[in-house]
Amino acid sequence: MRIGNIELKGTPLFLAPMEDVTYKSFRWMCKKYGADVMYTEFVSSEALVRDIEKTKQKMNLFDFDRPVAIQIYGHNINSMVRAAQVAEEAEPDFIDINFGCPMKKIVRHGAGAAMLKDLPKMQEMAAEIVKAVSLPVTAKTRLGWTESDKPIVEAAERLQDAGITALAIHGRTREQLYTGKADWTLIAEVKNNPKISIPIIGNGDINSAEKAKQFLDETGVDALMLGRGAIGRPWLFKEIKHFLETGELIPFPTVTEVVDVLREQIRLNLEWRDNERVGILMLRRHFAKYFPGLSNFRDLKIKLLRADTSDEVHEILAKIVTVYGDYQLDYSNASLR
Repeated sequence: MRIGNIELKGTPLFLAPMEDVTYKSFRWMCKKYGADVMYTEFVSSEALVRDIEKTKQKMNLFDFDRPVAIQIYGHNINSMVRAAQVAEEAEPDFIDINFGCPMKKIVRHGAGAAMLKDLPKMQEMAAEIVKAVSLPVTAKTRLGWTESDKPIVEAAERLQDAGITALAIHGRTREQLYTGKADWTLIAEVKNNPKISIPIIGNGDINSAEKAKQFLDETGVDALMLGRGAIGRPWLFKEIKHFLETGELIPFPTVTEVVDVLREQIRLNLEWRDNERVGILMLRRHFAKYFPGLSNFRDLKIKLLRADTSDEVHEILAKIVTVYGDYQLDYSNASLR
């Protein structure tokens, strides 16, 4: 598949843009294990227009990221156009528009998935951004707003007409948030729509190599996007690629192997952040996902999630290795929540 001049071979695997998740250290880990395309955390157009430094820092890109997109969101077309131009100055490989975030703080202002309630405005916004920048522009969205309001087929056609070069679709409505199951049947309908010629990227509930292949076979999408399934499991990209290429599953890692991965992520995060405590706090969401299914693990998990310093964290990790070191983790029923 192609995004502008970017050629991606085989079935590319994308790391979904996630707020407070897809920062540098996590992107590095996912790239190390085979992610093909990176996204920054999503960036507020209004904050970019106001030149907010914390927001601008989200657009810091690194050589290992590429190809990489900066994703922007907002409800005001003029602000979004200006934000896209500011983002372009950071030299990503493409710009992505967030038409899918379901969170209340985003949709209450008419941004993210709320744009699915006004398809003409969505199309106009996309078209104006495409005209304003020289980079390829892509978009990410959902099936619709509610179970009875799923305009994704029309939305895809409109976005293609606006000049969007690829579209990622999360198989849920805004109403679902992240509950229930992702519905890939409408993603397949978009992909197989004879009016659609741009690449379609499928997203939602990919938490195993088998599911990745199942969704790919059922829909024929051009690429797969992993989000929550990769949190605490960045090697999922490697598992999927190996399975798609060979039909064989890679054995799940032992606790000792997982701790080694986590220690690397901690080291990278602390090198990136000036404040040790902030660097550790940022990782708590990841800590919570790294050790699924361990019996009698509650007390150690609570201590890990409450630790404030790297010394505390490494001390707890050493205890985890002592108690569970050779235990092979089982991600078969790992929750995406």
